[in-house]
This record gives sequence, C-alpha cells and structure tokens, in this order.
Amino acid sequence: MSFSNIENCSNTCDKVCIQAKKVFDACLKQMTQEGVTLNLTDISPANPVSPLTFVSGKSLTSVGVVSNLVVDRLPDRQQYGRVQCDVTIPVEVTFYDANNVEGTGRGTMTVHEDVVMSLPDPSIVPYEVEAVVSTVCPDGFYLGTGTGEDTFQFSVVACISIILKIVMKVDLLIPTYGYAVIPPCQEFTQEVCEGFFELPLFPGNG
Repeated sequence: MSFSNIENCSNTCDKVCIQAKKVFDACLKQMTQEGVTLNLTDISPANPVSPLTFVSGKSLTSVGVVSNLVVDRLPDRQQYGRVQCDVTIPVEVTFYDANNVEGTGRGTMTVHEDVVMSLPDPSIVPYEVEAVVSTVCPDGFYLGTGTGEDTFQFSVVACISIILKIVMKVDLLIPTYGYAVIPPCQEFTQEVCEGFFELPLFPGNG
C-alpha cells in the first residue's frame, strides 16, 4: 500500500496501544544432515508395493515444534542465556512404488539446538521460544517397512534451516497518523473482443 493511501499524515500524530509479538532475539542455523531416518505414515495412496523409490522431500510447515526446552542465564552475562531445545520438523516425502505409482508419506525429523541468545529482563509476562523451519531432502533411499503398521522407512539427506526466536506478547504504545484508506480492488477482466470493438464502423476514405 502506497503512502498516498494514508490519511491525516502530518507532523502531529495520536498514540495508539497495540498488542504485538515482540522479538527480543533471533538466530539462524543452517546444516546438512546425512543418514536421517524418516518413519513415514499417512501413506497416500495406501498399500504401496515395495520396494519404494525416493523422489524428494520437504517440510510441510514453517512452524517447528519446540520441546525439552531448558534456558539457563549465563552467570557472567545476565542478559544472555544458554538455550537448549529439540525442534521437530514435519516432513512430506514423495516416492514411486514398484508399480511406478507415485505416492506420499509424512514423517518428522528432530534437531537439537544448543545456542546462546539474548533474553529479556525478568517480568510477570513470560517469554517464549519459537522456531521457524524449512527443510528440503534432495536425496534418499528406501530402508524397508518400519515397526508399526503401514510404516515405511527412508534414509535421507536433509538441508535444514532453523530460526530460533525469543518472543513475548506485549502492549506497545506507538504513534499513529490515523487509519489507512483502503482503495477498491481492481477487478481482473479479459476482454476477448478487445481490438474488434475498437475498429471503426466503416473503413476510411482512401
């Protein structure tokens, strides 16, 4: 949205209180892991004929599941802490079965994080640790059926990106120049007769 759509944009402004998720610190970790075992369930279509041939894999969501979280403030740097946690990433794998039928299955991979991050001062409202994840599996091979019913195992090479964030829901007082003016949507049209209707009714004299 361009600034021309903002009304009451002047040197004077009001203040407004908004609720937002403030990010106190964030860090990016990227790694390549080989030999990651994926136990696939939710196979579609069901009952593929073994052996399976790996095609590709990728993360299903950008939200990682943080578990086993332990945060210890550093004695000599109280504004920082050692953050240890496990980040679980949902993954979908595409494969072909022995009859050359394409299928998919879902599994998870877990990465342990042990990093130093900046922490907010102690407060009544607690902070949270969140993980933004992205994973692709460019290579892999079939290991066989798993221990559970309708479970298939693959060994994959995983290219993993994880962003850890220290966040907290806070109330912020910010300056405001009023409400934005929302312009009307421009409808998409494809005029099939364009060009024909632009012709003159009669040819010119010549």
